[in-house]
Amino acid sequence: MKTVLHKANTRGHADHGWLNSHHSFSFAGYHNPERMNFGVLRVLNDDIVSEARGFGKHPHNNMEIISIPLEGDLQHMDSMGNSTVIKEGDVQVMSAGTGIQHSEYNKNKDRPVKFLQIWVFPNQDDVTPRYDQISLKDIAVPNRFYQILSPNEREQGVWIHQNAWFHLGEFEAGTKDTYYLNSGGNGVYAFVIEGTVEINGQSLEKRDGFGLWELEKFDFVASTDAKVLLMEVPMSL
Repeated sequence: MKTVLHKANTRGHADHGWLNSHHSFSFAGYHNPERMNFGVLRVLNDDIVSEARGFGKHPHNNMEIISIPLEGDLQHMDSMGNSTVIKEGDVQVMSAGTGIQHSEYNKNKDRPVKFLQIWVFPNQDDVTPRYDQISLKDIAVPNRFYQILSPNEREQGVWIHQNAWFHLGEFEAGTKDTYYLNSGGNGVYAFVIEGTVEINGQSLEKRDGFGLWELEKFDFVASTDAKVLLMEVPMSL
């Protein structure tokens, strides 16, 4: 087993006034050659957007883009004609493929919106762009990890063009779980959204990231009430 630990206070940080963003991996003005990616996981941004502000229309191509709101309402518009709002309890995915433009705004005028923006390199280039979003409330299971993303559109959650699986879990203090990897050659990057946990004996706090690979499973314990995102991805680009 190999591991890498990224403490919350070692992340890159950019405060643009309307946008306060922490970067687990190199992004924009933050460049760290030792933190370019975790396998095909390229970007994990922890964003806070001020009231009624946001990202204007901008392009993407050949990237799988996943957004997970944590608080507030995020207005999305794109060049495919989608105009939607995602909120806490939703997950959104875009396959940028041959090219897409989109914008994201805080729909709320009285509070910030907080969300995770995640980019994953695809296993196919130049696919037809696509968009999807779902509510997790019908699939959420307390005190264990449940699947929110996979490579297969027939499985639970959203899907992307990559051999990747994401699981989310909300746990009461003292709860234990075991995660079994889905595919050889994959690793898991765990991101602690809230609380304090232990993964294979490693203590992790809020907004810490912990990568594990060259293993088949790992054990999890919630030291406090906690919320954790697991991103299982291929380790080879």
